[in-house]
Order: sequence, then structure tokens, then C-alpha cells
Amino acid sequence: FRLALIQLHVSAVKSDNLQRACGLVREASAKGAKLVALPECFNSPYGTQYFKEYAEKIPGESTQKLSEVAKECSIFLIGGSIPEEDGGKLYNTCTVFGPDGALLAKHRKVHLFDINVPGKIQFKESETLSPGNSFSMFDTPYCKVGLGICYDMRFAEMAQIYGQKGCQLLIYPGAFNMTTGPAHWELLQRGRAVDNQLYVATVSPARDENASYVAWGHSTVVNPWGEVIAKAGAEETVVYTDIDLKKLAEIRQQIPILSQKRCDLYGVELKK
Repeated sequence: FRLALIQLHVSAVKSDNLQRACGLVREASAKGAKLVALPECFNSPYGTQYFKEYAEKIPGESTQKLSEVAKECSIFLIGGSIPEEDGGKLYNTCTVFGPDGALLAKHRKVHLFDINVPGKIQFKESETLSPGNSFSMFDTPYCKVGLGICYDMRFAEMAQIYGQKGCQLLIYPGAFNMTTGPAHWELLQRGRAVDNQLYVATVSPARDENASYVAWGHSTVVNPWGEVIAKAGAEETVVYTDIDLKKLAEIRQQIPILSQKRCDLYGVELKK
């Protein structure tokens, strides 16, 4: 099946972001994509100073438009993420809609991005956001898909549990920056893919050098062998790739690590 990653240029005008995102979703559908994914914070600039201003309830304006375009195009739409307000708290939340427009999954970013690299970047999502407390998966006629958002990708246990639960594709909307992007963006994706013998796709906003937070870009798809099979540059674009589940099955047969794990000695478990 064909996967499309929309590396959207995100502006400060929410209505423009929504309009352009939906237009690119339609374009991807017309080119045969069955799963289409948007980037992290696709409807607002990324930054703690913006989350409250741009936050919405779910359902709300942005998710309603995602539902409508998913139904119009008869696709599975991974709606990147938006700042969500619920019960007085803010979350970084990804919604997924099916070909009938129904909400299939809602993933709140589990691991908040609090880092301090002296002289390069300091950022603290927990100043404004609350963490989610659950894993998020959804079924398609093609395969089961697991969701994470950006910093979630650094936690190998999360990907391992998705693999144990039968996911063959992990999708991470993410906005790595100009410090962590060149260092770890591709490395982490290849690691998660090889460790669990599954496909990993990441969707970044396009790079905007004038933004307060400059995203690395380079939306990517990695196959279960750890090979990068599709990769964007820094500009706004749509990345297409065909996900070959026969190749996944062949790799798992050739190197059967999933059946060779020593569960008598170690294990990773889902607690809730």
C-alpha cells in the first residue's frame, strides 16, 4: 500500500495551515496514497508560547476538517498533532481518522520534550503541556499501525511493545530541531525499525528559518532492514513510498529475533 508523508510549511495563520494541509491530503489521495500523515503541530507554530493560544477541544475545528477530508478521499489520515485543551490541561495530540471519517485513535504525547543542551537548545514542553498515559494503535486492511509523537521515538520500550502487539508500521509526527535533527533523527528511526523488524515513518514540518523553533525537516521512511527508502529535504513536499509487507515477513523469517528473544531472562511489559 502507498504511504504519503506531508511535510507541511506551518505558518502562524491556523486557517491557512488547515486549508493547505487538506489540499495536500487530496493531492496525495489522487496519487494513490491509502495512508496519509501530517506533521507534529501542523495547525500551529511549535513552541510553548503558542500551545495555549492555538489549543482546541477534540472534536473541534481542526479535527472536524481532518475527518471530512479523510471521508472525502476515502483514506486513513494520521492528523499529525495539534495542541489539545481538555479539562483545563493542554496536550500534544495526534488524531487518526478512517475512510468513513470516524475517529480511530487519539494519541497524547507520552514523553514530554524537556531538554537542555548548553549553548545549543533549551526547551521544556512540561511548562505548558501534560503527558498522555496510553499507547495508541489502529487497524487498517493493510496492517496494524502504532503511534508516537516526536520525543516518544527516543524510548525503545514503547516501540517494542507496539511490535509485540502486532504493529508492522510505526508513525511518528515529529519536529526535531537543528541540534538533535542532524544528530539523531535518522539514527533513531533506523534503530526502532531494525530492533523490531518493522517500518518506521516520521513526518516533520518543513523548515522555516524565521520561526522561533526551526524544524529539521527530512520526513523519512525506514524499512525493517534499517534502510532509508524515502526521505524529504527541508522544504515543503509530499513523500511517497510503497510499504511492502512481504519484505517485512521475509526479513523476520531470515533473522527470527522475535521468536529468539529470551523471555525467560528479560522482558518489556505494558502496564496500563
